[in-house]
Amino acid sequence: ASQGKGQFFEIQAESIEVVGWVENPDTYPIQAKRHTLEFLREVAHLRPRTNTISAVTRVRHSLAQAIHRFYHEQGFFWVHTPIITASDCEGAGEMFRVSTLDLLNIPKNDKGQIDFSKDFFGRETFLTVSGQLNVEAYCMAMSKVYTFGPTFRAENSNTSRHLAEFWMIEPEIAFANLEDICKLSQSMLRYLCKTVLEERADDMDFFNQFVAPGCIERMEHIADSEFEIMTYTDAVKALEASDQKFEFPVSWGLDL
Repeated sequence: ASQGKGQFFEIQAESIEVVGWVENPDTYPIQAKRHTLEFLREVAHLRPRTNTISAVTRVRHSLAQAIHRFYHEQGFFWVHTPIITASDCEGAGEMFRVSTLDLLNIPKNDKGQIDFSKDFFGRETFLTVSGQLNVEAYCMAMSKVYTFGPTFRAENSNTSRHLAEFWMIEPEIAFANLEDICKLSQSMLRYLCKTVLEERADDMDFFNQFVAPGCIERMEHIADSEFEIMTYTDAVKALEASDQKFEFPVSWGLDL
């Protein structure tokens, strides 16, 4: 047993080999203290060496593996949908345009509009906002499919719920109803929570202590609980009957 506080083992080193020197420790960006995520973005090539980013990377790895494992076990086929596309299947958001046109010498047609026929693909193209349209087509042939990959949205919204780039899961099932989708979503979330809690226990303990206190308890609650399924109307009634004071009052007809 170790004589040191809070550790189980004592190391008795016979030799030490230095595999990489820091030329000037005083100017090395990563110090023996907590750094903000904003600061770590400025030294992106070094941030994987920090406890926080390395833990996030391991958890994301386990989640990605678990997502594919879950859908494979459920009989789904993974469809690789394109990143560059000409379709806007969502139709409600801004898209990032992909172009090789010279911005200093943009070609115009006889109407004075940008002539995308001179572009790389011969038409206007974008980064994908969703693979839904593609997997819907595959679903008609293969019944149970999903896509999981990067998605891009160009909404200029600086909130904790908007990202310019993120990874999204989109399953499509033939001959399924809303109840089937609810059951699949519940099973997936519970499976993912259980996987992370089992495979990444040390990392989750780190998050629970230093990043998001209570996260383990919340994930255990999701993993062990049945989800309440209700209609939109019942959800509005439940919110109206609660004692919570909302910044934006809830009423029937509003988005939740």
